[in-house]
Amino acid sequence: MKTIKSWAEEDRPREKMLSKGKEALSNGELVAILIGSGNNGESAVDLSRRILHDNNDNLIELSKLTINDLMKYKGIGEAKAVTIVAALELGRRRRFSEAIEKPTIRNSKIAFECFYPQLSDLNHEQFWVMLLNSANKVIKLEKIGIGGLAGTTADPKKIFKCALENNAANIMLCHNHPSGNVIPSGADKKITENLVKAATFLEIKILDHIIIGNDNYFSFADEGLL
Repeated sequence: MKTIKSWAEEDRPREKMLSKGKEALSNGELVAILIGSGNNGESAVDLSRRILHDNNDNLIELSKLTINDLMKYKGIGEAKAVTIVAALELGRRRRFSEAIEKPTIRNSKIAFECFYPQLSDLNHEQFWVMLLNSANKVIKLEKIGIGGLAGTTADPKKIFKCALENNAANIMLCHNHPSGNVIPSGADKKITENLVKAATFLEIKILDHIIIGNDNYFSFADEGLL
């Protein structure tokens, strides 16, 4: 096994980034820069590629790994695992920063972009609500409930208490499916129906219910289910 130092300079990840730009690097090469070194049998690039391969070469799947999950790989100690998790978390927060620059919700796609950073990488369900004013500008996003792999609880009292305290005229609902399947279950449809009915008594309109699975989403409004 040749170490990265023995490679041609233009093929080394750090030098390659400096000479060709960050876009020229593969995901494996970028992760290799984070970990710096591999193990006795693998270079940093080979180890990074193997970790990515084990996670379907998908950064979303990689971001679901815990520090302990990463430390199971030979050559990945606590410091390297923390570095990988921290880098992926920064990427998640960057997407959220980009999303909140779009304060007016005009369609389900914009709503999805706002909710996505909060829900995309979770291995359990969470239920969130987006509070909007009468012009559909975002007031805030609020986490309502946390569940397991099979479901979560959407407490109407908590949802509408939050809406009333923030003077929301409209709200959007959102939860995730860790399985990646965004098709709503019978329970999802029933919860949405009940919340829409309750909202009418408070003169609050539920504009949509978004289900997120990995990087896809389902919109109740787009599918005519509201």
